[in-house]
Amino acid sequence: MSITAERKAELIKEYATVEGDTGSPEVQVAILTERITNLTEHFKGHKKDNHSRRGLLTMVSTRRSLLDYVKKKDEARYTKLITSLGIRR
Repeated sequence: MSITAERKAELIKEYATVEGDTGSPEVQVAILTERITNLTEHFKGHKKDNHSRRGLLTMVSTRRSLLDYVKKKDEARYTKLITSLGIRR
């Protein structure tokens, strides 16, 4: 259900704004999106896993807040981010 260290490093490298950047909203949204996708796949086989479902809803809410922040700061960054991640909005 969680992402591997290698995959996380790939996401950080791909979405970092500068070298060594791990805290920018783009990186955080990319990592959350990967975890949300993994959990969504998990729920296809484990429909009654309500404990993990609550964590999923928390992650979705956090991602939404970060996306709202990016949209408020820079609309172009926001549209680029959601198109590259394939997020509907």
